[in-house]
Amino acid sequence: MLVFELLFALLLVCLLAGLAVVGYMVATIGRRAETQGGELAQLRTQLSMGGQSQVAAVAEVREGLSQTQAMVEGVRSALAARQQVEDDARQSLRRLEAVIAGSSTRGAAGENILEEALKHLPPDMVQRNVWVKGKVCEFGLRLPGGKLLPIDSKWTSSNALTEIDLPGVDAARRAQLAAGIEREVEKRVREVSQYIDPATTAPFALAAVPDGAYALCRAAFAEAHRRHVIIVGFSMALPYLLTLYQLHLQFARSVDMENLQACLMDVDRQLDALEGVLENRLQRAVTMLTNAYTEGKQVSARIRASAQSIQRSERLEGTPSLLLVESPEELALEPAAKAGPRG
Repeated sequence: MLVFELLFALLLVCLLAGLAVVGYMVATIGRRAETQGGELAQLRTQLSMGGQSQVAAVAEVREGLSQTQAMVEGVRSALAARQQVEDDARQSLRRLEAVIAGSSTRGAAGENILEEALKHLPPDMVQRNVWVKGKVCEFGLRLPGGKLLPIDSKWTSSNALTEIDLPGVDAARRAQLAAGIEREVEKRVREVSQYIDPATTAPFALAAVPDGAYALCRAAFAEAHRRHVIIVGFSMALPYLLTLYQLHLQFARSVDMENLQACLMDVDRQLDALEGVLENRLQRAVTMLTNAYTEGKQVSARIRASAQSIQRSERLEGTPSLLLVESPEELALEPAAKAGPRG
């Protein structure tokens, strides 16, 4: 019986110890579960906050993209409106080109451009509608001496000038258009050469052409020179005319021979008077100065000779010499003179 009681007691102790261990383990697992639950709740909170910030960032990016898209749409609309304005302006310019450069109004347009350039000159220098050999020249520049310089404007090859400026024109077509424009300029040069009349006009005339046609001219300048015609662009018409007028005013003025002869005679008389002054007054003064210089040299030589003779005759030994100017011969003889009395 005692053994069984001991075994029972031992078993009871083991059972209590196992229950205690199990209770400790259950408590430890509970604490760990609570700690993990807190960490999980904190993690859930952080995840929820991160998701909200990401949602806010995505919303900001979407808002920026929408604003950028709106700005791009605005720029696209502005470009489309500007393109429409440029197309309208280009079409208007083409219509104006067609009106100005039409076959019936081409000459009038050139006259208006040239008149706009010449309006800065004095009214008495420019004459409109000059009659030369039964034909009417558009303008005439009055030159010193009474003659006129015929000036005619020629609006040439407007369609060719428009086509040659297009970017898609190939080199062969461009060369063909340039040759056609130059032939047209030569034709206008022959027309302007008919306005030259040696009796009433200058021996040459001026043909004003568009600047685009002027830039393409090569052989036309030689043809114009042969026909005594000067080709100039509309933009350079006024400066060229002013230069030509100044050169004509300086070099082509008629000279009054009687007045020129009188002036030459007066110059001759003035030269004679200048020669008389040089011979009578200046030469006389030079002669007097030369004589005075010679006399002064002679007096100075006599004074020097007298002083030297006194020094040679009355020199005392041991006294400083009062020699004013000694010649090389006297300097060579002085030691010998000193040595003589001592011997």
